[in-house]
Amino acid sequence: MSCAQTLADYGLRAVGFGERLLPRSDITLCDQFVLIGSGLIWNIYFGLFALILGFFAATGLALAKNARRLWIRKPAEWYIFVFRGSPLFIQFFLAYEAFVLLPKSGIEINLLFTQISAETRWLTRAWAGAVIVLFLNTSAYSAEIFYGALRSVPRGDVEAADAYGMTGWTRFRRIIWPTMLRLAWPSYTNEAIFLFHATTLVFFSGFPAWQQRGDALYYANYFADKTFNPFAPYPILAFYFILLTLGIITLFGAINRRLNRHLPQAARARLKLRPQVIR
Repeated sequence: MSCAQTLADYGLRAVGFGERLLPRSDITLCDQFVLIGSGLIWNIYFGLFALILGFFAATGLALAKNARRLWIRKPAEWYIFVFRGSPLFIQFFLAYEAFVLLPKSGIEINLLFTQISAETRWLTRAWAGAVIVLFLNTSAYSAEIFYGALRSVPRGDVEAADAYGMTGWTRFRRIIWPTMLRLAWPSYTNEAIFLFHATTLVFFSGFPAWQQRGDALYYANYFADKTFNPFAPYPILAFYFILLTLGIITLFGAINRRLNRHLPQAARARLKLRPQVIR
């Protein structure tokens, strides 16, 4: 089988298109490159949706943690503490077990004038349940980053906004929020990189890979078991994630330049890759 035919047969297999059976013998490097690359689609999906949802949740959590009212601040502090203090692997495991325990027929919700049944089976699928866990986790880490940046917003900027008559939402949207993002963006870039790397835990932490449709690490592990040679699939996996990381750095670098476009060239903060080996 040519590499072009392998690409046609297995290029989108991870998302349900193409050959149903995985190669079991005469496995080539092309097979491994194509299928591991196919599985990377899931990693991108998990990371992208969790990152987008987590960004807005983290902003709200940072504001809540910075609030003066105790009943607003304390829940945010405990949420951030719990999800930053517990391993992501355990969060995946507990969430999946909790979703499995939900009634398969759905949850009955009584609205007085009518009764509806909320479907729950979809929560046990990785496309939904894993995104929820990643969203909750990254929102906690990102909220701590945004909170630190929020506390670092120069007081002079806020006083200048007050002098111009800006208050409430207008002051936050035009002064505080952009400054907070500018200060937090280098650290938030590292959080985004770690989030995409953390997506490799999904199919090894409870959520099953239905019909062998897993992510990049799932296929790398499959080939390592079949060929008894881990020195081919895992470097391929690392190669794909290095490319993904370069893509993230490029995109976030462009956003960083946009956030700092009003500053002199020498004063602009540059993105620095600081891998989090232990978290």
